[in-house]
Amino acid sequence: MEIKNLEICPLRIENYKELIESMKGAYREWPAALWDLKHIESLCNIFPEGQLAVFVNNTFVGCALSIIVKYDYYGDDHTYKEITGNATFNTHNKKGDVLYGIDIFLKPGYRGLRLGRRLYDARKELCERLNLKAIVFGGRIPGFHEYSNSMTPKEYINKVKYKEIYDPILTFQLANDFHVKKIIKNYQIGDKESEDFAVLLQWDNIYYTKITAESYKTIVRLGLIQWQMRPYKTLDDLMEQVEYFVDTVSGYQADFVLFPEYFNVPLLVKDNNIDSAQAYRNLAEKTAEIRARFSRLAVEYNVNIIAGSMPVVNENDLYNTGYLCRRNGTWEEYTKIHITPDEVKSVGLKGGSKIQIYETDCCKIGILICYDVEFPEVSRLLADQGMKILFVPFMTDTQNGYARVRNCARARAIENECYVAISGSVGNLPKVYNMDIQFSQSAVFTPCDFSFPVDGIKAESTPNTETMLIVDVDLDLLKELHAIGTVRTLNDRRKDIYEIKKKI
Repeated sequence: MEIKNLEICPLRIENYKELIESMKGAYREWPAALWDLKHIESLCNIFPEGQLAVFVNNTFVGCALSIIVKYDYYGDDHTYKEITGNATFNTHNKKGDVLYGIDIFLKPGYRGLRLGRRLYDARKELCERLNLKAIVFGGRIPGFHEYSNSMTPKEYINKVKYKEIYDPILTFQLANDFHVKKIIKNYQIGDKESEDFAVLLQWDNIYYTKITAESYKTIVRLGLIQWQMRPYKTLDDLMEQVEYFVDTVSGYQADFVLFPEYFNVPLLVKDNNIDSAQAYRNLAEKTAEIRARFSRLAVEYNVNIIAGSMPVVNENDLYNTGYLCRRNGTWEEYTKIHITPDEVKSVGLKGGSKIQIYETDCCKIGILICYDVEFPEVSRLLADQGMKILFVPFMTDTQNGYARVRNCARARAIENECYVAISGSVGNLPKVYNMDIQFSQSAVFTPCDFSFPVDGIKAESTPNTETMLIVDVDLDLLKELHAIGTVRTLNDRRKDIYEIKKKI
């Protein structure tokens, strides 16, 4: 058949009788499924935009009918009669949260043209437009009667899922991203082909947001500071340069600004003649004031600041710690977990033990300091808590050290289906022990799929130059990746044979 014109639109009153005749052809084996004209008129009166018709060459050939329900009122153990109010459709609720599929069919002569897929896509668009949680419906399994003597409905559904058996309806629905919630007995009496069984199916709207909840942003702007290591005589001099960058990034309406690991070690120049461990402890005395100043800057410039990292003394132990300073005035601490052999040897650092995500006004984020990003288990635990952006302040002296951080960060973006932002320092500090040279190329990495850059690199700075990188990331692309990506690394994990757990 040549299709010259295809249209999907709300059902028109002049098509009501034609719809009834089409149903007779679609349900020859199940006359009880037929509707009267009054049912169609009632549906179109209470929810006209939910009744979708498909026209081929200006001829009506099928439709998809639906209502909106408050799903918690009915739950998964309902019947077709209950959910439709015994065909009165008084169960339709404009303030409901689920689009419930009442029926979908095509004239027999128009099957095999992917028109059913087009109707399902139109339903999904309606669900998204109305900000509903999901589409739910009870689906027939008309092929089951041929196998009911040899297997249970559950076994039949699994074989259809793995394409060992073809079912004319369930196979199609699974191919359209619906998943099985439950097997229901006596959902709709009289369906002999399905032997009165039905499969409760659901499609989740990944764009759904609760009206009463504070909504996260869709587009988040990141500002990465590639910091020049230069001597500063005083803390005020250091913070003047910090404020310059915060002010500049804020001028571009950024949501986050990321500083590198140990950005404040230039203050160690005056302590170059003493033991390194003691010098870091001396520097730690300034950390509380630096944190307070960052917190004020976050509020004044309306930007969330990830304040790199600084030495902190806690119960006489030395840690590498940073601060998330939110623009609402609150702040939280994060500490480097994995300490490099050189950090232990040169200054006696100890590792932290807290693995957590951080709530922000944009999304849930993770923060790992430098070496931590080279341990995939940690970021995977963060991803399981809902992390959308992973920030990695780092400090590397050589290109091979930088390559470890960079390549591991790219892997974390792919395997955790998130964005990863890394930022480091450049330049030389010849009068600070173990800080002689720096190498950095700040960057934002993405998953690798069609909606993202082909190489997974959203943006990157000029290497080894003091600069800033302003990058927008789209959180909706992550939602799409989770649901319909080419591969779905979070969803496809074999949790039946392995898992990762925090011990503390």
